[in-house]
Amino acid sequence: MKKNKKTNQSRRDFLKNTSLAAAGFFIVPRHVLGKGYVAPSDKLNIAGIGAGGKGASDLAEFAKSPKVNIVALVDVDDRQSVKTREKFPNAKYYKDFREMLDKEKNNIDACSVSTPDNCHAVAALSAMQLGKHVYVQKPLTHDIYEARILTEAAKRYKVVTQMGNQGGSGDGVRKMKEMVDAGLVGDVHTVHCWTNRPVWPQGIPTPTGSFDIPKELDWDLWLGPAKKIDFNPAYLPFNWRGWWAFGTGALGDMACHIMDPVFRILPIDYPSSVECSVATIYKEMWNDSMNPDGCPPSSIMHLTYPKKNGKGTIKVSWHDGGLTPERPEELLPEEPMGNWDGGVIMEGTKGKIMCDCYGANPRLLPTHLMQEKKMPAERIKRVPEGHYIQWVNACIDGYGKGETSSPFDYAGPFTESILMGNLAIRSFMMKNASAKGDNKYPGRKRLLWDAKNMKITNFDEANQFVKREYRDGWKLVM
Repeated sequence: MKKNKKTNQSRRDFLKNTSLAAAGFFIVPRHVLGKGYVAPSDKLNIAGIGAGGKGASDLAEFAKSPKVNIVALVDVDDRQSVKTREKFPNAKYYKDFREMLDKEKNNIDACSVSTPDNCHAVAALSAMQLGKHVYVQKPLTHDIYEARILTEAAKRYKVVTQMGNQGGSGDGVRKMKEMVDAGLVGDVHTVHCWTNRPVWPQGIPTPTGSFDIPKELDWDLWLGPAKKIDFNPAYLPFNWRGWWAFGTGALGDMACHIMDPVFRILPIDYPSSVECSVATIYKEMWNDSMNPDGCPPSSIMHLTYPKKNGKGTIKVSWHDGGLTPERPEELLPEEPMGNWDGGVIMEGTKGKIMCDCYGANPRLLPTHLMQEKKMPAERIKRVPEGHYIQWVNACIDGYGKGETSSPFDYAGPFTESILMGNLAIRSFMMKNASAKGDNKYPGRKRLLWDAKNMKITNFDEANQFVKREYRDGWKLVM
């Protein structure tokens, strides 16, 4: 009797295993494959939307994990993607991310989005709606409305998200938060942020001329949701950052790196007001249209944030284009203020603290206090695996189980806040040179922001910059 039971059980096991093998689902135990081997079922299949430039370096970072397969690549310009295609020869290649998602949706788990800013939201949302985890380069989106949509989408579609501001996973910002939380500078009331960007042309006339489109480039796809304009090599491959149709200027490029400590440390989310001033160089940049095409060469803006506890406000200023805040008296003449990329200074009721770009190298001012003051114990979990692999591991763990440093519920409001500065800049520039009388907008007017409804309440013309119009064939629908 026992013998028959054993025989029947063996037969059932045999049939079960051979059926699984025939179906292609037989998983070999990891210990059989050898130490360090990652079974195929434990790997994350990633598609790269944007395979040149920053997209290439992003994919290279993901591929450092033995748990990653790069299975699909998308780029509208074959010239930019050639090295990445050589690096990942088995990845299928597409020019249109929509075609890739349609054909590869059953073969991918996640997408990395590294395109010009104007395509971030449409590509990311399309992937999220298919249940794909997303890593999206900074700034998260091109406009405020798009950031709100992606924040809501991450919750609705239950996907793991990360914005590409790598400093958010760095030790520096965590150390700085521990120092501020320990009361070493008291209650922070004023913040100064700055960058050396732009390092590309800004504040110049709109490019003109007639040029043939390179055969390797799909210009229509490169434009994405932006209005239809003629091809001009002045926009590619990097200088698109200085044009509103595609980029978000110096603020959009660097604020997600530089201002991250401000949002990660202080009790703020959405600003209540913003004001700005901008520099102009070329008279030709002004015209009779409502929106000059290019970002300004330099700008200063001031944002006011209510504290989350309702007790007071925090003033945050931003300087770019070579403009910087006043040098602190506590800083010795030979000591650097921030680093080459920029930095942050927080002023509190008991002192000041400064860091470099990415929140690196936090130090009290004057700097000799770093040796004289007792530094707080390390209490915030560090991210030794880094920003990229943190996201990879969180995707493998699954939604709600893993952890990322810049999930969209953080990165979305953060991006909205940053893009408020661009709303102020564009409002300043709008018809400022040609308008007359009451229609001329005074640039230093303080714009009042209703964050819940995403609306400027005291200058309605500014609200056109909350949500841009997409051209036909493109949409952003939840």
